[in-house]
Amino acid sequence: MRIGDLAAVSGVTAKTLRFYEQAGLLPAPARTAGGYRNYPEQAVKRLAFIRDAQGAGMSLAEIRSVLALRDAGVSPCAHVAALVDGHLEDIDRRLAELQATKAVLQGLAERAAAADPADCTDAEVCRILTGANSSRGR
Repeated sequence: MRIGDLAAVSGVTAKTLRFYEQAGLLPAPARTAGGYRNYPEQAVKRLAFIRDAQGAGMSLAEIRSVLALRDAGVSPCAHVAALVDGHLEDIDRRLAELQATKAVLQGLAERAAAADPADCTDAEVCRILTGANSSRGR
């Protein structure tokens, strides 16, 4: 299958296919006598996997590691499970950070609602934000 056909079937551009090949996500395909790339039919499934893995938040390096295991004849399931667990831990950490930021912003919103702009002095940049991060250890 030529690069244009694979691009049309898989929903990615020919440029993306060449990038994936260069990045080690797609093996270099055989070439026709005229020098055109000739991808095997299984490239469509591989591209669907890459798209699904990206949708799950995996980096190209992580996807490459999964594909390398599969290409070596090893089941990547345990590796994928560990990657998924790591991503979940990262999301939990980021959610906690977002909750802490939300609490700070809610406090600022309360300060802003109670603030009278007429009380602001030239010595302060903004009374609402002054000292806002002192409770977070900064």
